[in-house]
Parts: sequence; C-alpha cells; structure tokens
Amino acid sequence: MKEAMGERVFITGVGMITAIGDNVAQNLRSLQAQQPGIGYTQYIDTIYQSILPVAEVKHATATLAAMAALPNGGEGFTRTTLLGLIAMREALANANIEDASEVGFVNASTVGGMCDTENVYFDIVDPSKTGSFLQYVDTLDCADCTQRIADVVQFQSHISTISTACSSSANALMYGARMIKHGMLEKVVCGGTEALTRFTINGFNSLKNIDKQHCKPFDHQRNGLNLGEAAAYLVLESESSVKRNNSTVLAELSGYCNTNEAFHPTSPSPDGDGAYEAMQKALAMSGRQLNEVQYVNVHGTATLNNDVSEGKALERLFGSKVPKFSSTKPFTGHTLAAAGAVEAIFSVLAIQHSLIYPNLNFSERMEELNISPETQLLENYTVDNVISNSFGFGGNNASLVISSAQL
Repeated sequence: MKEAMGERVFITGVGMITAIGDNVAQNLRSLQAQQPGIGYTQYIDTIYQSILPVAEVKHATATLAAMAALPNGGEGFTRTTLLGLIAMREALANANIEDASEVGFVNASTVGGMCDTENVYFDIVDPSKTGSFLQYVDTLDCADCTQRIADVVQFQSHISTISTACSSSANALMYGARMIKHGMLEKVVCGGTEALTRFTINGFNSLKNIDKQHCKPFDHQRNGLNLGEAAAYLVLESESSVKRNNSTVLAELSGYCNTNEAFHPTSPSPDGDGAYEAMQKALAMSGRQLNEVQYVNVHGTATLNNDVSEGKALERLFGSKVPKFSSTKPFTGHTLAAAGAVEAIFSVLAIQHSLIYPNLNFSERMEELNISPETQLLENYTVDNVISNSFGFGGNNASLVISSAQL
C-alpha cells in the first residue's frame, strides 16, 4: 500500500469524553451554552479535594466501565483506559469503521494507569504483601492503556504510544499524518487519554502552577491552571482512501509542526521562539496565508509564563492582525496528554458549526501584550482555518492547522 508523498490527510471520525460531556455532541452543547466543567473532585482521595478545583469526568470508574461496554465491571482496566475506550468507540462509529484490523493506532498518555497504581503504591512496595492489587503493577506503563484499547477494538496494524507531556496527542496526530503521507497507512486513529491523579495534582501544585479559583487564561490576574481529565480520538484518512470509500470528511489536517526549543524543563521561551516557529511552519505546510486563519485555539494554560510566551508568539507571527483566539481550558481544564486531541476536535467543530468559543473568566488584558482573547461566543462566524496549539514541558511545541474540507 504505497501512496504518494503528497497524500492529503482528512479527518473522518471524532470521539471524546471530557468534564463537559460524554461525547462530541454533549461537548458542543456545553461550549455553546458556555457551561464549564470545573469543580471539586468526587473520586480522588486527596488533601486538596475541596481546595484545588479540577475538571473531572462526571462518572465513577465503575460507571465508565459500563459505558465502555466491558464485562465483569472492567476488572483490570484503569480509569485512563476506560476513558480512552469510550472515546475510541465513538470515533470508530463516527467514521463507520466496523473492522479496525488494518487501521493504525497512535495513542498518547502521560500518567498511564497511575490513577489506580497510586492507590495501592504502599502495598506494591511492601515485599511481604500479595493480593489482587498486583494486577495494577503493569498498568502504570503509559502503553498499558494503548494495548488494552487495541486489544478490545482489535487494532492489528501499527500500534504506538507517545508521551511528550501536554503536547502528546497533538504529536500523535502528527505522527499518524506522517505515516499516511509516507504510504504506511491509509487510516489511523490518533489521540490521547488522561485521568486525574494525586501525582499530577501534587506535582503541578508544587510548581505553583494551579489556581485555587477557576483559571483565567490570558488575563492579567491569571494565577495558574486547573487540571482536567479526558480522552479524545480523531480518525485520519488518506485522500485516496476517502475517495475510494466515499468517506464523510469532517475537516482536513492541512498542516502541522513540532519544535523543541529546550529553553527550560518546565518553562517556555519568554519570547515565544518555539511557539512562533511551530505555528509559522505548520501554516507554511498548510499552504494557507496569515489572513486565511480565522481562529487560534491557543494552548492558554493561564500560567504566568505560558500565556506571555504564546501571546508574544502570536504577535510576532500575525503582527497587528492577530485573528480571534481563545483558550477552551476554562471549560475542560488542562487535560495534559489528551489536550491536543480534545482541542483538535473543538477546532473541527468550530469549522463545522461556524463558531468562535469564548475565553471564559477574562477581565483584564495582560500588560505584556497588546492583544486580548475573544470573550463572547461568536456564532455564524465563518471559520475555514484554525491553528490549534499544544505546548509541553521541555519546550516541546506542537501546532496543527485544521481546515475546512475541500476535496
């Protein structure tokens, strides 16, 4: 199955579950209703339970197992895997894929099964203890959720896992697109899954990166992020396959770029060097001009450093004509490895439904920037090209250009 290097890559299926909805349709309704999913955790035993707000999927793990259509209560399946299975089943159904044996799978996660292993950590490290808790030892690996999802839906082609912090699932989409362009696959499902854990809550809190209030991206008074959990997958398909199978096309992944500035382990370049280059090269690959971008779904974590860096990159790239931009993380929280795929689907929905999403909680422009995010829900707003940004620790920057489908 050798295809031309110039093969275009189309999005033909989407599926997701987040704190604002169990599927794509529910997520869209919450975005349109400007209804955030941030509150206090109901399912994590943490000293910060009533102190640090999070965007938690509104179901207990046992309920997720039933939603994922697993027998025996999903025994041995972590919350991370269950979230992924729910989103995966929707994406495959949306793309009318009944046999996934020849479809590739590129998954992303940063916590893997830590949501479950951390609950039995002290039992695991005690050599004198044995019991059923030992079944969770191997689930800690980020690839555990990948393999379990693959086994359930019977992926038998390329299967891989990417973990590049907050840019993980954006990089998964890039990897899948590259395999299509190189003729290695005709269809590949790409995305990520991430569950909330005490480890991530404690870790980001130790970095002083979590806000005790609802996050305020690109606001002068911003004080950190709110963590979230989610799973999201997109089905990528070659142009040849789309035409041969008469597939329904949702959008085109017209451009993408990853840059590694390695400025600091946890902080981006203050001038936005990596973000600027990622957006500039992704746009160049897409063949679109600056004035053809109607919306940027920014990484927008509401941390002190990120928003300055990303904002400066936008100003460097677009000059005085920065398009509408907003962060959707006040809706879903920062879902880490799932964020790139979640926001890629939001970008597809923006194109399909002519929407610009509001940047919730904004009140005051940052003093370092001359730009402010969009704060109103804009409907009937023509959107043909969206830049979606996902930036990870270590300066791993990923930008996607998602465009209206024109075969």
